[in-house]
Amino acid sequence: MATMYTAAFDQTQKRERTQLILKRVSTLSPIPKILSEVLDLLKDINTSPQQLARAISRDQSIVVKILTIANSPFYGLVKRVASIEYAIMILGFNEIRNIVTALSLMEAMKNKSDQYLDQKEFWTHAYITGVLAKKLADDMGIRQSGDCFVGGLLHDLGISVIHRYMHSDFASICESVKMGSEYKDAENLFLGMDHQAIGYSLLKNWNIPDNFCEIVKYHHTPYLAYNTKILSSVIHLADYMTQQLQLGSFSWDAGMTLHEETAVSLQLLDQESIDKFIEQYREPVKQQLETIRHLS
Repeated sequence: MATMYTAAFDQTQKRERTQLILKRVSTLSPIPKILSEVLDLLKDINTSPQQLARAISRDQSIVVKILTIANSPFYGLVKRVASIEYAIMILGFNEIRNIVTALSLMEAMKNKSDQYLDQKEFWTHAYITGVLAKKLADDMGIRQSGDCFVGGLLHDLGISVIHRYMHSDFASICESVKMGSEYKDAENLFLGMDHQAIGYSLLKNWNIPDNFCEIVKYHHTPYLAYNTKILSSVIHLADYMTQQLQLGSFSWDAGMTLHEETAVSLQLLDQESIDKFIEQYREPVKQQLETIRHLS
C-alpha cells in the first residue's frame, strides 16, 4: 500500500512540474509576433486581403508553406495559387487564420534536430496527417475539413514541446522506449502526463480555440472527445494511415492501432475492409510527399 501511495505521489509531483514548465513556456514564449499581428488585423472588419498579405509576408517561411498547402492536390483548389494575396482571397480569412495559427505554433516550438528527433521527419508527418485528414473529411462530407487540416498539423505539438523545453526527459523517454517501453508509458513515467495532454495544456494557455485544443488532447483516444469526436476521429484515422502506409510515418506512432469506434463509424467492420480503404490513398500520399521535399 505504501509503495502504491509513493508511486502515485511521485507521478503527481512530476505532473505538477510539467504543468509549471508549460506555464513558463507560455509566458516566456508568447504567441509568435506574426500570429499576433495577423489576429489583430482579422479583428478589424475593414482589413483588406492586401493588408493581411503584407503582414504574413514578413515571414517568408510561412508564406512558402501556405502556398504549398494551398496548392496541395489534397487541399482541393482548382486554380494554382501563386501569391499569398490570392491564397487569402481563395481560402478566406477564417481558413487563413487557422493555417497561420498552426504554422506559427509549429515554428515557435521548433528545435534543432538531434539523435532523438529529426525535425524534417516530424514536420513531414504533421503535414501529411493534416492534408490527409482534410482529404478524408472532404471525402466523407464533413464540413469542417479545414479544421481537420489544422488539427492534423498540430496533433503532435506536445512532442515538439517536450523536445525543446524538457529535453533531458525527452532523451530519457527515447532511451526507455529502446529498452522496450511504450512511448505513452514512458511519457507518463517521466512527465506525469503524455504528449496529448502537454499539447492541450500549452494550447489552452495560449487561448487557442477549444476545438483545436480538444483534437490535440484526444487524437489517440477520439472516443473521449466531448465536442470534436468526429474531427478527432478523422485525425486519429489519418495518423494511423501514415503508419500503415509507411508514408509520412513517425516513430512515436509505432504499434498504433485504429480505435474500434472510429472504424465502425466509417463502416470498416474488418481488417480487410480497413486495409482496402487505406490502400486507395497510397498514391495520392506519395504525390504529396514529392511536393514538400523542400520544406522542413
